[in-house]
Amino acid sequence: MIHDGRSRKLPFDPDTALQHLCAADDKLAALIERAGPFTLRLDPSPSPFESLLESILYQQLHGKAAATIHRRVREYFGGDPTPQLLLDTPDDPLRAAGVSGNKIKALRDLATRTLDGTVPTHNAIRKMSDTEIVERLTQVRGIGTWTVEMLLIFRMGRPDIFPVTDYGVRKGFALTFQRVPKTRPLAAEDLPRPEVMHKRGKRWAPYRSVASWYMWRACDLAKGTPPAGRSSLQ
Repeated sequence: MIHDGRSRKLPFDPDTALQHLCAADDKLAALIERAGPFTLRLDPSPSPFESLLESILYQQLHGKAAATIHRRVREYFGGDPTPQLLLDTPDDPLRAAGVSGNKIKALRDLATRTLDGTVPTHNAIRKMSDTEIVERLTQVRGIGTWTVEMLLIFRMGRPDIFPVTDYGVRKGFALTFQRVPKTRPLAAEDLPRPEVMHKRGKRWAPYRSVASWYMWRACDLAKGTPPAGRSSLQ
């Protein structure tokens, strides 16, 4: 299975992953054949503090609005702020940039937990297990497991993440492995339960991130749109 050159920055070999997945699961192999090459590219990898700051700002907002707020915050600070500078900044300029009161509290908690070591440095996080990273980062106010899973896949390139609560992954799983209605759109009751997904996903380890990427591609195929090369962290 040939992958395109854009995926070579990943910390694992995509060809090995695809060979394993195709051998382990015939239905997944058929999806991979239809969807084409694995073209995931890692997003730039700033510190965990900077990644989570961006994630908090993007939560529950459309991409364009969130990008505007993120740009205003960076313009105010002249780039990404340090944790201490963020703590020393009053609420007013953040509110003026469009940051809500709840998000300001989340940003301050992120800064505090970065200074006390709960949120690891860029170098430290690379040496931690997936489980350790989830346990540490979800201690930050407003940061849930899904947000950390997206960081692990799209920023760190961890190969064995399976975000079973992600709507796109659940929908792609249903489209690929379940009998779905042809006469109406998928409804909530059509989506698989996490335990069903985990049971099948065992055969995909240690490359469940790659399988998840193809679940998103299954959704693209169902909509008739070309598979995307990467997905946003937000």
